[in-house]
Amino acid sequence: MARNIQLFSTDTDDGTVSVIAKTGRGEHRRVETIRVGNAPRGGVKFTKDGRGFVCNTSQNTISELDAVALTEVRRIEVGHGPRGMAIVPGGRYLLVSNSGSNSVSVVDLELNVEIHQVPIGRDPRHMGITSDGRTAYVCVWGDGHVSKLDLTALTEGGDAAGITEVAQIDVDASAHPYSLAISPCGSRVFVANTQAPYVTVIDTATDRSQRVDVGFIGGRAIAFTPDGRHALVTVETVSRIYVIDVTSLVVTRHIPVGAGPRGLVVDAQDDTAYVTNFSRATVMSVTPDLDYDPNTLTVIDLGSAPLDRDEGTFVAEPVYVGFGPCSVTMFDLDTLPADERQRRASHIDA
Repeated sequence: MARNIQLFSTDTDDGTVSVIAKTGRGEHRRVETIRVGNAPRGGVKFTKDGRGFVCNTSQNTISELDAVALTEVRRIEVGHGPRGMAIVPGGRYLLVSNSGSNSVSVVDLELNVEIHQVPIGRDPRHMGITSDGRTAYVCVWGDGHVSKLDLTALTEGGDAAGITEVAQIDVDASAHPYSLAISPCGSRVFVANTQAPYVTVIDTATDRSQRVDVGFIGGRAIAFTPDGRHALVTVETVSRIYVIDVTSLVVTRHIPVGAGPRGLVVDAQDDTAYVTNFSRATVMSVTPDLDYDPNTLTVIDLGSAPLDRDEGTFVAEPVYVGFGPCSVTMFDLDTLPADERQRRASHIDA
């Protein structure tokens, strides 16, 4: 049965978001280019009802996108230099990291307005929120730590001013933690560092951390395989994904991708990874008959070679997007209620 997946590539240099329709494995078609603000950064984050949001770093706004109409709906003012965001479970609130304001904005998605800013440290970047919505972890790039925020006052009483920072988990002042992902079981936070040759792994129960050496600086994004057994880390400087065993915290292999990999998302239904190639240069591939052009996503079949050992070559292909793709996310239109899809389709036709 055909699927109804959309991949959203944040194209920084173009000021756009490219939309790729996916109907099955290897079946990709670019269907739309959505104009947003200047220098969009970070992946488009979606509520369950198909409202998408992306940061416009040079305009101090976030754009709201409609996943069905594939249009920009509105812009909401936040702090200076918005870089990363996360939607609080329940879909009422959105957190936005402001790299220029050294804060996190709280946006009320019913009122479509910023209602509070939380001071957090110098130059915060990307973040994650636990599945229960009670805790957020934010990379504070300029100060070299991960800020742990207690969101209980927000999620239980709507009190944005009651959000508190309960810990600053040290990574290293020179490491520059950039992005993070919470493991599927919720017990660990994996942190990619742009200026350290290791991934930092935080125990969520104790806030203690340890390092996993990947050998090169340039960590950018982290995702997990559908079975939760492996963490995948893009390392921009060597154009590779490093594979880490989540239990042993040992690097088991690397996967060559396009030049300057940054964003990363995994389609859990067919075990396919999508990586944004941010570099403007073409890089020769070790995969026969495949060169990695700039301004593409590298599409990797994660089941085509083992992840737990350095054996075999992964099947990969390029998908063309806009200029300077920095992040990629996906949304399954089939998760929208039928009446909601019909309502939006009727609005588009009208």
